Amino acid sequence: MTQTPTARDGASHDGARGQARAHFTVPAKHPMVTLLGSGDALLRVIERSFPDTDIHVRGNQVSAVGDAAEVALIQRLFDEMMLVLRTGQPMTEDAVERSIAMLRAGGEGSAEGGEETPAEVLTQNILSSRGRTIRPKTLNQKRYVDAIDKHTIVFGIGPAGTGKTYLAMAKAVQALQSKQVNRIILTRPAVEAGERLGFLPGTLYEKIDPYLRPLYDALHDMLDPDSIPKLMASGTIEVAPLAYMRGRTLNDAFIILDEAQNTNPEQMKMFLTRLGFDSKIVITGDVTQVDLPNGTKSGLRQVRDILDGVQDVHFSTLTSQDVVRHKLVGRIVDAYEQYDSRNGRNGK
Repeated sequence: MTQTPTARDGASHDGARGQARAHFTVPAKHPMVTLLGSGDALLRVIERSFPDTDIHVRGNQVSAVGDAAEVALIQRLFDEMMLVLRTGQPMTEDAVERSIAMLRAGGEGSAEGGEETPAEVLTQNILSSRGRTIRPKTLNQKRYVDAIDKHTIVFGIGPAGTGKTYLAMAKAVQALQSKQVNRIILTRPAVEAGERLGFLPGTLYEKIDPYLRPLYDALHDMLDPDSIPKLMASGTIEVAPLAYMRGRTLNDAFIILDEAQNTNPEQMKMFLTRLGFDSKIVITGDVTQVDLPNGTKSGLRQVRDILDGVQDVHFSTLTSQDVVRHKLVGRIVDAYEQYDSRNGRNGK
């Protein structure tokens, strides 16, 4: 590996054929199973991703022969994998696939001009809770998380499963635990209930529960479930429909508006103008999943035209490549986008 003198034995090139050969020596302190996976599962992922490159393993030696550009990419991949392993974090098949995708992309598409490496993305810890650590899994997710640190208002726009709400929640809990804010406010528009909720039976929390359940579920992943009722009772965590934000000024808070595609323009303006001192707002939504009545324009669709370029407001875009659910979810998202494109459907 490039980072360790003993890790790369060398590389040779055959300029006439455009072929290259590289040899790697894995340091003895890193068992090959950590690099190649149980039953060589990680090696098989690499072989599938580089079908025209011959990869051989003998002892702690790895060699690759093939197209010079592909061999160079494999060299970088093993370097990145070793950097991750040195942090004590294991490599998974998903992490290897995402590392390859990041290396192939070559850092393209960065609004900030950044050149983040897979190891930097995969080892960035946001929050450790209940025996697990929450980290970004893709380059766009890392840039989204970094934007939340840098800006007062951040929009996370992308399809289902891209982690836009979950990562925002993790940043909110992190901010609360580090005393950057005194409270967390979580809100969603309750479109199905007409934002009134009056006809639903039960207490306020029983009424809003169906619409805000995803936010509760994320909280339960990040905090001791026994502490959540106490935090809500004290007002440290507030979960409420968007209608309950009207007329308030929200100071010293981390505020998340989820499912923002279901706000109308007036609601979006109302929410944004709730911002108080020492607060941060993250707004998440999927502009392809608008549930508003026919003829009602989505506030999330409009707001980019209004606020794009405004200082301290940032728009992060996530795509099907950032889906961190089952792989099929990303393919489904792509298929629907292609269908909508063919049929001229651009949403409300």
